[in-house]
Amino acid sequence: MPEFTIIMPCFNAAKTLNESIGALLSQTIRDWELICIDDGSTDDTPKLLKGWEDADPRIKMLRNIGKGPSAARNMGAHHATGEILCFCDADDLWVPSKLETLHRAFLDDTTDGLFGRVAFFRRRGKADAHSTVPKAPLSVPLLMGENPVCTTSNISLRRKVFLQSGGFDSNMVHNEDLEWLIRLVGSGASINGLDQLHVWYRTNPQGLSSDLVAMSRSRQRVLATARSFGFQPDRRAEAIYMRYLARRALRLGHYGSSAIYLTFSGLMQSPRAFLFPLRRGLLTAIGSLCAPLLPKSLRRSLFNR
Repeated sequence: MPEFTIIMPCFNAAKTLNESIGALLSQTIRDWELICIDDGSTDDTPKLLKGWEDADPRIKMLRNIGKGPSAARNMGAHHATGEILCFCDADDLWVPSKLETLHRAFLDDTTDGLFGRVAFFRRRGKADAHSTVPKAPLSVPLLMGENPVCTTSNISLRRKVFLQSGGFDSNMVHNEDLEWLIRLVGSGASINGLDQLHVWYRTNPQGLSSDLVAMSRSRQRVLATARSFGFQPDRRAEAIYMRYLARRALRLGHYGSSAIYLTFSGLMQSPRAFLFPLRRGLLTAIGSLCAPLLPKSLRRSLFNR
């Protein structure tokens, strides 16, 4: 059995699928399997997946038509044979050393899950921004503020821990990864960050994760899960979360109503929590109002995580 199982939900991903799988084939460790779950694609995704399945015995294609990415990830996990589960969306790219880094870090038996840094990009090889990795393990308060994992493509964990968690809530369309992470760490899972680049995250202004106002509204389901583990949300945490979404809006090029709405929502919760530290908060507030007037290079500098 392989050490790693990589789970990739796919829906109409023909434009980026080959590039994403190619990045996995470039891994310096080859002890892995890839389970691709097609969610009813109407483009060439099934044809491309069949070609990869025929070309490499480590690659398998499953179908889970119309069930959504959370159900696809759950299905992949239940078919996995690897000890460590990793997730990769069909438009994201892994750095070649990611699995090798994870292999070394998972030698620590007390570690249940790991994540690294993320580079946000629109053009390959040119990062618009980078995430930061906290020194402390993930906690519910940290996740309820600015989620440092950023994307499901950045999380890896032991298969037994995933199965114990119950998997993703397949009824959620937005914030399902955050809700799942809160259940994980709330139940005692030890998930640590590695200060190394692991993932290139393709920013897609039309993607589900780019509907930032809808993400803010789905917050109530996340809050309910957090409360079940004793977390009492306050205005400070909500302000930091709104700042996180506003910064994401600015990185995605949503310089109009989305960024302004999220910024003012955060300021109404707690002006101080939103604005400090100034390099993040004040610049975000100014950027929401002034970004359309700024040069692209300056925008990238201001909103780099």
